[in-house]
Amino acid sequence: MAQSLFKVLKARQPERAIDVLAPEWSLPVVTRMPEVRSAVLSRTGHGRIDLATRRQIAASLRGCYDRAIVIPRSFKAALVPWLARVPVRTGFRGESRFLLINDVRPFDRQILDQTVKRIVALGLDAGESLPGELPSPSLRISVDNQARVIDALGLHLERPVIALMPGAEYGPAKRWSVEKFAELAARLNAAGYAIWVLGSQKDAVAGGRIADGSEAVNLCGRTSLEDVIDLLAVCEQAVTNDSGLMHIASAVGIRVNVIYGSSSSKVTPPLTKKSEIHEIDLDCKPCFARECPLGHSRCLADISVESVFAKIVEKVC
Repeated sequence: MAQSLFKVLKARQPERAIDVLAPEWSLPVVTRMPEVRSAVLSRTGHGRIDLATRRQIAASLRGCYDRAIVIPRSFKAALVPWLARVPVRTGFRGESRFLLINDVRPFDRQILDQTVKRIVALGLDAGESLPGELPSPSLRISVDNQARVIDALGLHLERPVIALMPGAEYGPAKRWSVEKFAELAARLNAAGYAIWVLGSQKDAVAGGRIADGSEAVNLCGRTSLEDVIDLLAVCEQAVTNDSGLMHIASAVGIRVNVIYGSSSSKVTPPLTKKSEIHEIDLDCKPCFARECPLGHSRCLADISVESVFAKIVEKVC
């Protein structure tokens, strides 16, 4: 979603150089953004202050930048720009970081009701209203890598391909059941579609269970994030939970069918017009919990395979 911010910045100042300080796992995505000049590896551990490492990173950046936009609201995220002595350090109020952020922006949840709006707002002048329509992310595709990966994995393109992405790092309250993904895969196979199951090594067991009941190809843990970007670009559609891969699928231009559990499409929608939202209206939703606090997970359980299948076939036809 940060790419929407980069697009706004570039539209206003095309000559502006944009570098991104990012963790290692996200570098393949950042390097596929045309607006980004370079990605700087953040070597700090997740959730750790790791002050010595942050000082080293800051020392390498000192004197190189006139402005830093700090997207996370945490104290830790603001340390490197402050230590690097970047003159203007823009960020939201949060975690008592008044000394670290000198261009402090108010965080109004009613106005900034979507994550992408919160990110883009940091690139605007103080007090400026958001533009009416925010630019959608769009990642570069490597045709050469795409061909290499398809060949290396022995994939075939005789039939239209639909990607299934059963993972969601956040927790089980955002994951449609493996059984429903498996049933959907079998139905799509029978309807003439090839199925690729995409995800990380953590999704490999789920991917295997989905593939067991169909002709789906389990690619979970067998590809890099760069490979996933290029493979998704081959697919006609994707079926995904509200996850990081959902946003990647949206950014490569294919139609995405997004299944929402404890989260909300009003807060983290797919940033594309080519989308179908599968979401149940319940009094307890959205709770944004990692696990269902009521123990029934109806927000996911009540989304039927038939309803998802019908939307996929409708759009393919």
